[in-house]
Amino acid sequence: MSPERGTPEVRRWLAEPLPRDVERALERLARAEDVARIAVLPDVHLASGVCIGTVVATRTLLYPDAVGGDIGCGMAALRFELDATALADAGVAARLLRGLADAVPAIRHPRATARERLPSCLGDSPLSDATLEKLKSRDGRVEFATLGRGNHFVELQADEQGWLWLMLHSGSRAMGQAIRAAHLRRARASSIGLPYLDAATAEGQAYLADLSWACAYAERSREAMARRVAEVIHAVLDAGDDPASWIACHHNHVRRETHLGEELWVHRKGAVPAGEGVPGIIPGSMGSPSFHTLGRGCPGALASSSHGAGRALSRGEAFRNISAGELAREMQGVWFDRRLAARLRDEAPSAYKDIGRVLRAQRDLTRVVRRLRPLLSYKGG
Repeated sequence: MSPERGTPEVRRWLAEPLPRDVERALERLARAEDVARIAVLPDVHLASGVCIGTVVATRTLLYPDAVGGDIGCGMAALRFELDATALADAGVAARLLRGLADAVPAIRHPRATARERLPSCLGDSPLSDATLEKLKSRDGRVEFATLGRGNHFVELQADEQGWLWLMLHSGSRAMGQAIRAAHLRRARASSIGLPYLDAATAEGQAYLADLSWACAYAERSREAMARRVAEVIHAVLDAGDDPASWIACHHNHVRRETHLGEELWVHRKGAVPAGEGVPGIIPGSMGSPSFHTLGRGCPGALASSSHGAGRALSRGEAFRNISAGELAREMQGVWFDRRLAARLRDEAPSAYKDIGRVLRAQRDLTRVVRRLRPLLSYKGG
């Protein structure tokens, strides 16, 4: 028997009125069994199953669609011992873009050189079925420490003091998607059609174990990519990094947490943990500022914040309405591979919400500690 439905508390932090399709999706989610609390963040936008920018708390049930397929997707940041004006030179920028493309492939490493890329802590940890194990030994190895496409990026930025920073956004690649799909096949359908697993069952525990593996995969992958970016910076600019400056967070997961005196399964889909004093990273777009933050631990938001600006246009709408020339105009002052402009139209700054408005809407969720402006953006296209 699934738990009885109640009326969940729904709290909202909005930068603008909700589109009707997002409103309907949230109303539907609130009718799902065992949903106790929902927090809607200012970067919310429509996605399959559960909107991105939503936090869902349950007591006993797990909803894989409230995490999404890119399990463990998140951010990392690292400061270099270098004045950011070093990137003012076009020749330097071109060498960096070439170096990043070689060091951090978008899709996969050549199989001949990828045999030992998966760390033993991941390779030796079993997944819940043979199909996932086979995928781990195949795609998991060649995709580890690769960036992915869409909104995943390597960006070099300048802080207000003029220091050079790396910001990196990536996830669990094919592994997270496969883990989600495998467990959705074992799930039951709720009254609204949203599949769920009971955390107390063997199926629920298997999902949690595989999800934990995918989060570790994504985190280790970001660390490996950051090391390779640091090698490129050292080779091109002869600069080292400051290990103490490292910041990391992820924004697609479910975990057991206590809020308002109750133990809950907190699902975050495009939401950063923002407990009191917890560091966070909130990017804008490839042409707008990004921010390092500290959480304020807001109980009503389930100690969470937005994970970025959030899309203003769907990818299809952006491709239909934004030209390659418009993207280039919006990216004035930021180095990027202009040969990819036609393929990056869905990532144009105008396809995203205003990051300033998003941050103002969540002033009681996070405190900004650092503002960074983009200098160079590398994406897979």
